[in-house]
Amino acid sequence: MDWQRARSDEKKHERKEAICSAAMRLFKKRGYEKVTLNGIAAEAGFTKSNLYRYFSSREEIFLSIFSGLFSEWFALWSKRLKRFGENEPVANFAESWVRSFLAIPAFLDLTPVLFISLERNSSYEQLVAFKRHSKSLLYPLSLEISRIYPELSNEQAFQCLSLSFAATSNYWAGARQNDALEKVYAQEEFAPLRPSFESDLRSAVEITVHGLRSIAKQNN
Repeated sequence: MDWQRARSDEKKHERKEAICSAAMRLFKKRGYEKVTLNGIAAEAGFTKSNLYRYFSSREEIFLSIFSGLFSEWFALWSKRLKRFGENEPVANFAESWVRSFLAIPAFLDLTPVLFISLERNSSYEQLVAFKRHSKSLLYPLSLEISRIYPELSNEQAFQCLSLSFAATSNYWAGARQNDALEKVYAQEEFAPLRPSFESDLRSAVEITVHGLRSIAKQNN
């Protein structure tokens, strides 16, 4: 009986993974807003009614995918932060932030969706569960940032994370250009306006850390 239950749980996990993989392929190909539950079900080889046995909405599927990628990113960047000593050069901190996102492209692709669309359409219960998960990951990171830059309070370190995430979302969305924008930026007069994700984000994180440290020192 226990074996049957374990096997059933394993099969359920496999099917949820298949649904999430199908959804991720469609999100990347079509964009989040153009993907439907019917489309995800068809891509995964399910009927829509069968899909409802595992997920209640497109938003729940997205949050399941995003939460897993969030945990993966957390493990990666947390490990890198622990290598930094007190008062680590801010340039190193910013570079580590940028590289941690580039190491997990799927997480980077989905981050703008979280801020632009998902949080407007998810249910209260879905958002509460996701926010709790996010808090459990971000709080330890804020403690690490406070260790590296002791003048920052935990609240300021958390603010550093929030602002850096917002910048990441904004710059990545801007860097994903359609054919028309590519043609515009190919013209010499518009070339200086072409966004550069890595350098723009690196600068934004550096400015954020320097600014918060300056404010903290003034208050102290």
